[in-house]
Amino acid sequence: MSETAPSLRPPLITGDKSLADVTRDICAPMDCKPTGWWWAAFIVSVLALILGVVTVWYQIATGIGTWGLNKTVGWAFDITNFVFWVGIGHAGTLISAVLFLFRQKWRTAVNRSAEAMTLFAVMCAGIFPLIHMGRPWLAYWMLPYPNTRGSLWVNFKSPLLWDVFAISTYLLISAVFWYVGLIPDMATIRDRSKAGLRQRITSLLALGWDGSARTWHRYETVYMLLAGLATPLVFSVHTIVSMDFATAVIPGWHTTIFPPYFVAGAIFSGLAMVTTLMIVARTTMHLENYITMNHIERMCLLMLSMGCIVGLAYGTEFFMAAYSGNGYEQFVFKNRAFGSMAWAYWTMVVCNVCVPQLLWIRKLRTCLPVVFVIVILVNVGMWFERFVIIVTSLYRDFLPSSWAHYTPSLVEFATFIGSFGLFFTCFLLFCRIAPAIAIAEIKGAAHLKKPPARVSIVKENAA
Repeated sequence: MSETAPSLRPPLITGDKSLADVTRDICAPMDCKPTGWWWAAFIVSVLALILGVVTVWYQIATGIGTWGLNKTVGWAFDITNFVFWVGIGHAGTLISAVLFLFRQKWRTAVNRSAEAMTLFAVMCAGIFPLIHMGRPWLAYWMLPYPNTRGSLWVNFKSPLLWDVFAISTYLLISAVFWYVGLIPDMATIRDRSKAGLRQRITSLLALGWDGSARTWHRYETVYMLLAGLATPLVFSVHTIVSMDFATAVIPGWHTTIFPPYFVAGAIFSGLAMVTTLMIVARTTMHLENYITMNHIERMCLLMLSMGCIVGLAYGTEFFMAAYSGNGYEQFVFKNRAFGSMAWAYWTMVVCNVCVPQLLWIRKLRTCLPVVFVIVILVNVGMWFERFVIIVTSLYRDFLPSSWAHYTPSLVEFATFIGSFGLFFTCFLLFCRIAPAIAIAEIKGAAHLKKPPARVSIVKENAA
């Protein structure tokens, strides 16, 4: 009697690649001249970055009166963009640390780009609070260092100060985690490079890597410890960011659902941005054998789960406002859905709740053009989520006499565009000077590149 063993899983690497093929394919973008698509994207990104630099310089020289803020809406585009970029940076640590601890091998094709994305997104996020201070050259006052200013000291009870410590810690741990994972690949590039500046730089960055069993053992131990240290940051950083709102007395903000709600939203937006970059890298850098449809589909399933949690949070907010009997709270949520800025609220709901439901259909989540449109809409929706939370809770104050409408200025739009210019300029340069995919980790999963062969098992009947 014969039985056939089924395939256990789809291959992580397609194309029957050898270990040498893996090294050659992933290093190809660094060895070859940039393509026309890369130059086009880089030029657009640099132009956006220049626009942002000029705009930020103008704001610092003139003052934040160049923004569209008023006596009622004191937070708007600045904090919206800050929370948006911090959320974008969450998926890097999620994919690299959490999925590593759960031994998810499919993360190997996407973790390097996600980690780099984290660093660049946090850099973009840090711009907006500095400008919002009005005097960014005094930002060092936020640091608790011995000073000669008498009793003037930082307020450790302020969630705004907690942001400083949480985000700086997150940036530091993420940078160390990213660099440690890069060390084996730097050694690979060092060994492939000819004598010159590139080899000297990679030799310095490789920290004397020799590939011995002892070196690998120490590397894996450090990487595991950093993953365990970084995992709580996924949940703590955006929890602290949510406390900027939850500890206030503004209706629509002071709710206990904000910490898990913000964490789920941050992971949701981060996954959408990582998937966007994966699709672009897969297409423009010819990495179809390493970033497969299996990777895209798994990212879609994660986005679907986070989208459902975010939708539940939206419904819970409305339910709690109605159940509480608080007239101010009820007014805020009614105004969000049916007031003068209802268009922003329903844009958020459609993009974050309705559109991701298409990912239940496997045929759609394995179609690249459809997935690309979905992740772009999710990114748009998550920006509007932060905008709705901030502006629609502020522009209608407790006193109708102080109500004021908010209209963003061209300076705010230009600053936001400039942050995207910074993000994509850094990411495009990263793809040229470092492997966009972790070579060592892909090779570690190379034995899973083929599905198990179909074999016949002969069972002998007992006599």
